[in-house]
Amino acid sequence: MPGTLLLDAEGLSKLYLKDRTVTAFVQAAAEEGARVATSAMTTLEADYERIHPARIKWVLSRIDVHDVTKGITDQAAALLRTHHLHGHKYTIDSALAAIARTAPGPVTVLTSDPEDLTLLCGPTIEITKV
Repeated sequence: MPGTLLLDAEGLSKLYLKDRTVTAFVQAAAEEGARVATSAMTTLEADYERIHPARIKWVLSRIDVHDVTKGITDQAAALLRTHHLHGHKYTIDSALAAIARTAPGPVTVLTSDPEDLTLLCGPTIEITKV
């Protein structure tokens, strides 16, 4: 089973910048038939200030960008309540975690914040620091 590779804001930012490590993860995932994805909210959080809009459009055209639906926000809110977290610091991570929990497995999340996403995603999702 090919699985899913999810990118948080740092992972997506590094993909925009052609970071070798992130690019290698994405390329390996694609070669194995895994889905490479992120959330629509993550695209807003990613650093795009120094990136040409055409590069952003090209990168996003090659990965799955999940809509943040009412169902996802309900799951994200439940995760926040379960772990006694609140505020904007955890909002986008909780939505990404909700997507990770429903994505075809195995699921790996590339993140700059492994502590929060490990907590929110649970033990069945691999968290990799980038």
